[in-house]
Amino acid sequence: MDTTTKFVTAPRRRPPHRDGTTPAEPARRRLSPAQREEEIVREAVRFFAEFGFEGQTRELAKRLNITQPLLYRYFPTKEALVERVYQEVFLRRWNPFWEEVIRDGSRPLRDRLVGFYSDYAEVILTYEWIRLFMFSGLKGLDFNTRYLELLRERIFSTIVAQLRAEFGRPSLQEKPVTTLEVEAIWSLHASIFYLGVRKFIYSMPVDDIPAIVRMKVQLFLDGAPAVIGVENASGRPADRGS
Repeated sequence: MDTTTKFVTAPRRRPPHRDGTTPAEPARRRLSPAQREEEIVREAVRFFAEFGFEGQTRELAKRLNITQPLLYRYFPTKEALVERVYQEVFLRRWNPFWEEVIRDGSRPLRDRLVGFYSDYAEVILTYEWIRLFMFSGLKGLDFNTRYLELLRERIFSTIVAQLRAEFGRPSLQEKPVTTLEVEAIWSLHASIFYLGVRKFIYSMPVDDIPAIVRMKVQLFLDGAPAVIGVENASGRPADRGS
């Protein structure tokens, strides 16, 4: 009787990414061009969020179990791939109904701002969004500038208009948005964004985000009447880059 112990080697598993997701397994079937492109973009988002935009496409190709030349068939340059990541993470997740939520005069302004920032927090307070946004700024890419300009034009101006109506101040047609008004909105917006920095950059726990959002909106509204619709020290309208 053969009593020799036989050892069976278990299949080697790939270690998870830092965000907890599992790396792509070797392809077991042929993917259509559209499926392959989607797979590349999905993994590129994870890869750059983990390593920053200094990450090499050679390493990305290894994680995808494809050759670097195949990757370049879909994205001829690294810049083209990075641009697609911007489109995927920042623009595709933008909700065009946010402006309608803020403008909905049938609801109290506090509820509208809480509703918007609660939904916005769900979109941006993710490992990928926060880290890609930070890495973009450190790398000197224009993601931040483009996204913040969109935010200022579509959201900040809308909030200022609703605040002025709430406080009985001049409309935007009568008086352009001022620098201090923009800074006031930034004080609220940046405090929401910073929750993600604490969680995904500093690895600090952030609990009960909905309650935090409600608190920050209330604190903002308590102080807003001192700034909204009031002339700033120079009487100048806000610069577009503010």
